[in-house]
Amino acid sequence: MAVPAAVELVDLALKATTAYDRPDLGGRLLQTRRRLVDPDVRVLIVGEFKQGKSQLVNALVNAPVCPVDDDIATAVPTVVKHAETTTAALVRESGEDRPPERMEVPAARLSEYVSEAGNPGNKAMLSYAEVGLPRKLLAGGLVLVDTPGVGGLGSAHGAATMSALPSADAVLLVSDAAQEYTGPELEFLEAAMKLCPNVACVLTKTDLYPHWRRIMELDRGHLGNAGINAEMFPVSSMLRLHAAKTQDAALMDESGFRQLVDFLLNKVVAQSDDLDRRSTSHDVLSVSEQLSAGMKAELEVQQDPERMESLVGQLTRAKAHADELKQRSSRWQITLNDGVADLQSDIDYDLRDRLRTITREAEQLIDDADPAEIWEQFAEWFHQQVSSAASANFVWAAERARWLAGQVAEHFAAGADIAMPELRFDDEGMAGKVNPLVQPEVEKFNTGQKLLTGLRGGYSGVLMFGMLGALMGLPIFAGAPAGIALGIKTVRDESKRQLLKRRSDAKQAVRRHIDEVTFQVGKDSRDMLRRSQRQLRDHFSAIAEEMSTSLAASVMAAQNAVKTTSSERERRIRDLKAELERIDGLATRARALVKNVSAPAKASVRARTGSGTSS
Repeated sequence: MAVPAAVELVDLALKATTAYDRPDLGGRLLQTRRRLVDPDVRVLIVGEFKQGKSQLVNALVNAPVCPVDDDIATAVPTVVKHAETTTAALVRESGEDRPPERMEVPAARLSEYVSEAGNPGNKAMLSYAEVGLPRKLLAGGLVLVDTPGVGGLGSAHGAATMSALPSADAVLLVSDAAQEYTGPELEFLEAAMKLCPNVACVLTKTDLYPHWRRIMELDRGHLGNAGINAEMFPVSSMLRLHAAKTQDAALMDESGFRQLVDFLLNKVVAQSDDLDRRSTSHDVLSVSEQLSAGMKAELEVQQDPERMESLVGQLTRAKAHADELKQRSSRWQITLNDGVADLQSDIDYDLRDRLRTITREAEQLIDDADPAEIWEQFAEWFHQQVSSAASANFVWAAERARWLAGQVAEHFAAGADIAMPELRFDDEGMAGKVNPLVQPEVEKFNTGQKLLTGLRGGYSGVLMFGMLGALMGLPIFAGAPAGIALGIKTVRDESKRQLLKRRSDAKQAVRRHIDEVTFQVGKDSRDMLRRSQRQLRDHFSAIAEEMSTSLAASVMAAQNAVKTTSSERERRIRDLKAELERIDGLATRARALVKNVSAPAKASVRARTGSGTSS
């Protein structure tokens, strides 16, 4: 693997920063090293309810780690990674200031905590469960994340899954062969393609549906019409598990898992490794350039003392420019601050506009029917619409934030090759934060109550019209027909009043829920943008500080060079050439890391930050 070579190179570069007294450069390399020694490659397994996600994970690792049953759905994300022995733990994250709480549990009892049957609605408030397995498939850093299927892609869990996409290295959309892709699945794929570098489709349960090839053909047609370029893998988890048990190679081929495993290992894991190599190479090359800058300036003056004034002038101007980059009034700082302010306003407006449209549609549906009769279907539709709006808003915010990062980097670098941090939007989304839509209490109006209301209205009618008839010489019972008519009208009026009240209460419930979603999702978006702003500010400020320090050292070295005697000058030139040769050797090893990278090199190498395991 390339990672050990990269770690060795980073360690060598760290020794160089210590030897040349540049601890400021060591900070960046320490971050690079932490990323390399934590080589997790996260693959999210997503999909609608009961599509075979958990069974797919079990088949990949050949172990019953995720609960599977007709009446059980995954309620808590399950992270499956490599370990020397089988382990299971429950993790509850408390916040940024406190470390997550971990509780070890027997692996055989994991379903009691992660399934909808054992932990309905995740009442235990778990962030995720973590399972360690001694499997060769996972040994290279592959981490599988089984996401909750409760409510499907249009639920709050789906919105939470969407917010986890930018921190994932790959996404597998799981859909069984019973039917072709649905609208929510295609919408999810479109969003995933914008947020994640690797997206693939898995068609499960091919052993149960003989017509799966026709379904796959239809699905590929839908993907082509939507402009989605994603590989598709038809698989049978049951055949894979049986083949592993019986060691049947032919059955293993028939299960379709060989192609899926090949995709995970040779594309996802390999691409992550290539990105690590490019990132490490860029960081070490940058450090090498900073370390050699002062030596090159001194060597140039030592070899030609007459060039000292012009060289010092050039270096002084370059240092002044680097110092300007550290000022709050610099162009990139202004671009960042103004861009984040504009982005916050645009994202807030976009979210409110989407939710206002949903509110109008919801109120129209309520006006067209009796909320008590359609509430279950209405609530499901409403949650799907709200979650879809929140997810679309998040995708747009992430795209705009990355665009802003590119603008900031362009204004900072002014054409130079400057590393740009990969913005990561790890967030738990609104799942668990926004309570579900609550059905208003329905005023009872059963047959007995209708009869009583009719009797009250009828009695008033009989009494009123009976007395009027008595004045005309008619018997009091002559007002009975009028009393019956009035009683029926009273029942109808009461039914109408209660219907209007149910509609009004339902609209109030919708507005309260929309207000809560607007408040919470809006806060999440603002927090995400503030984190992105801090990431960019800290990253480029550190680079500006490094540049300023290096240039200051170069100026001092050039000025001191003219003070040496002739005999000292020749010895110093030899020493400088030897030191530069060592640094050039470091740079040569950094370039060698990316000579055989399989994936195409990107325009600017991104210095990735480490990703956690929460989903």
